[in-house]
Amino acid sequence: MRVRTLAAVSLVSLLAASAPLAQETIDRDIYWKIRREATDNSHIMRTLQVLTDLYGPRLTGSPNLKGASDWVVKETTAWGLKNAHLEPWDFGHPGWLNEKLSVHVVSPVKDALVVEALAWTPGTNGAVTAPVVTLELPQRPTKERLAQFFDEQRAKVKGRIVMAGPPQVLEVTIVPPAKRREDNDVKAQFSGASTPGGPPGPPQAAQPKPDPNVVPANQVAEQVDQFLVEAGAVGRVNDAGRDHGQIRAFNNRTFDVAKAVPTVVMRNEDFGRLWRLSAAGQTVELEMNIVNRTYPEGATQYNVVAEIPGTDKAQEVVMLGGHLDSWHSATGATDNAIGCATMLEAIRILNAIGVKPRRTIRVALWSGEEQGLLGSQAYVKEHFGSFENPKPEYANFGGYFNIDSGTGRARGMTVFGPPEDARILREATAPFADNGFLGATSTTSRRRGGSDHTSFNEAGLPGIGVSQDPIEYGTDTWHTNLDTYERIIEDDARQSAMVIAAAVYDLAKRDALLPRLQKDTMPAPPTP
Repeated sequence: MRVRTLAAVSLVSLLAASAPLAQETIDRDIYWKIRREATDNSHIMRTLQVLTDLYGPRLTGSPNLKGASDWVVKETTAWGLKNAHLEPWDFGHPGWLNEKLSVHVVSPVKDALVVEALAWTPGTNGAVTAPVVTLELPQRPTKERLAQFFDEQRAKVKGRIVMAGPPQVLEVTIVPPAKRREDNDVKAQFSGASTPGGPPGPPQAAQPKPDPNVVPANQVAEQVDQFLVEAGAVGRVNDAGRDHGQIRAFNNRTFDVAKAVPTVVMRNEDFGRLWRLSAAGQTVELEMNIVNRTYPEGATQYNVVAEIPGTDKAQEVVMLGGHLDSWHSATGATDNAIGCATMLEAIRILNAIGVKPRRTIRVALWSGEEQGLLGSQAYVKEHFGSFENPKPEYANFGGYFNIDSGTGRARGMTVFGPPEDARILREATAPFADNGFLGATSTTSRRRGGSDHTSFNEAGLPGIGVSQDPIEYGTDTWHTNLDTYERIIEDDARQSAMVIAAAVYDLAKRDALLPRLQKDTMPAPPTP
């Protein structure tokens, strides 16, 4: 009964919103079918459950990610999509996976500690017990000061577990940030004004020139890791620096396990306790047992592709997707299994209701996003080239929709291109205002970053980023050990899949491709 009531209300909203639109006609029958299929036969949570519970975490290069990719090929083929396959690209590093991890304090108290392994670091070859030494790294050191620091600490770290600190002091949050955006704010953002260089921000102060005598922070990190290896440290513990037990664990910058000691990231609450005990004169001892494995075959990675073939304009393609890889501290639900499940659902809906798009509709799930949008960069380079050096497929590209901001409902879109592109998307999605989707805007920024649609923007192609309600993404789940299935709002994802399916279909059926920036309006590619 509830579904029938929802359907009736949605149909009234659909007809009312569609009536005034000009330019190209909204296919109201298809839009209605999209709503019904998304409401009555959603696959989102099943897809999410497989990607997270069975294949999470999906670190780039890991067997988990390969398993998830193979499953998507089989699943989309079973749905009836065509040409489902993996496309390889060169990651250049071995894969890595943590299989076992435990850290306990055994003196002066006994307790289990909450930690995550740092990726691409070695294991301990069995349980090891060692005293802790606290290490405060010099800030912005010169080469001479850093070398002096290493000489001073060399004897102290041998045979010890190094706590790299001090712990971060975190203020208690009194007023938490809002989880949903106000409609008026969303309307203001996506009402039509273009953003030439992205969203406006406060004036930037002139940046001082870097001091050539100061060692850059990334080089300090690598040199500290190498120092600990050479000095014979047993392990390393980093402070997560986040509240409420949140941990973000990334990777050894070199991706070479020989250039780091066994390393964990510890929740701030445990790290602070141990640091204070040590500062009070107590001898703190830890027991670490870490099993990490590397996978040479992970040097070759894969993007997953499947499609609905087009009809009279089949050589032209409209794409949608998100990144399938995740970090390894949790199962990668909000970042970005739910985005992948939403985009898979959007193309599944279109296939299930029997659309015959003029252009080919292609879904792509990327790997290597978390290491720098590597998979989507490789795909764009291989298939399209760039505005300055286009390949044959460049002229036939009709837009790429990307979603990658957690579980929140889709609220608007930003497209790379002229303002006309935003108008087209606003008209195509206007029937979904009752879902909370309130418009689109355009940008002319070619700067890569944030997520995979900017790999297309950088090439001068219409990448379309989907803006979402924040929910708990930036505050709790993004890259943390809390990023699990339980943090997903199913109805938000279903609503997002509806509007994205409709927008994709609209671009796939139009007489012309989205307008492009031309030679006199295309900004220069960003400098590295």
